[in-house]
Amino acid sequence: MQKFFAVAGVQNMGSVVARGALGGLLLVIVAGLTCEVAAQQATPAPATKNSDPAVDRDDSKDPPGMRRLMPAGKVWLDPKNKRIVMVGEVCLREGQLEMFACLKGTKEHESILAVPTKAQVVHAALVALGAEPGAPAQFIPQYAPARGPIIDVTLFWTDAAGKRQQAKAQDWIRNVKTGQPMADNWVFGGSGFWKDETTGQQFYKAEDGDFICISNFNSAMLDLPIESSQSNEALLFEALTDRIPPTGTKVTLVLTPRIEAAGKKGTPPVVKPAGSRPPGTKPSGIQAPGKKQ
Repeated sequence: MQKFFAVAGVQNMGSVVARGALGGLLLVIVAGLTCEVAAQQATPAPATKNSDPAVDRDDSKDPPGMRRLMPAGKVWLDPKNKRIVMVGEVCLREGQLEMFACLKGTKEHESILAVPTKAQVVHAALVALGAEPGAPAQFIPQYAPARGPIIDVTLFWTDAAGKRQQAKAQDWIRNVKTGQPMADNWVFGGSGFWKDETTGQQFYKAEDGDFICISNFNSAMLDLPIESSQSNEALLFEALTDRIPPTGTKVTLVLTPRIEAAGKKGTPPVVKPAGSRPPGTKPSGIQAPGKKQ
């Protein structure tokens, strides 16, 4: 655990944990990473914001200017370019989807990519970059979609011919109603915490695997700001098989908060629900959390 805090660059852990209700570990990580980002942004950023980090080629090395956020994880903070870089692996190429990316060892049966990281570490890095979480999807007393700053998800990988490829994550997902690639952006709803009443310990909900979601979950870290059912008979998206590389392919994922596009510097654009449902109405195809995991 001390190694983990050292990576975040935190000195006074106790004072940081006491400041708020995010959860002790998450607050510690945010504090350390925010200092790191501020220091790096004191000098002009190079013109590499959309460049290929290529960490999937050799994830044992740290790319220049990037900080590995977990000693055993494949996730880096790129403070100069205000983005988070990860390495995932293709685990599913066809069929209906509830996730685009899950945490490794959780929901590979319904996700295109599996990523070996902790969701709360990525959450903390997004906050450090200036992306304040909005709220995850809600189902009670009435449905409300996830809201928060837009997070662009870009993919890089090497194809069978040895050539580097790039795509938006949406290009690997098909809307079953339109037959077209998914047009919606992900938003940083930020999941939430549950507390063990026996021990008092807090747990970040997205650690169960709800990392970059396509179906709505109130535990999702990133989700779509539209109604998207988690019910098997009403799933809205499927894998766009022809565009996805073979199972086992390593893929670099880049998460970039839309911060500079905001009218006010440092304040990301927030996607809000288009409108509220009348009290007592129920959205079609949406199940309350806990009915399907």
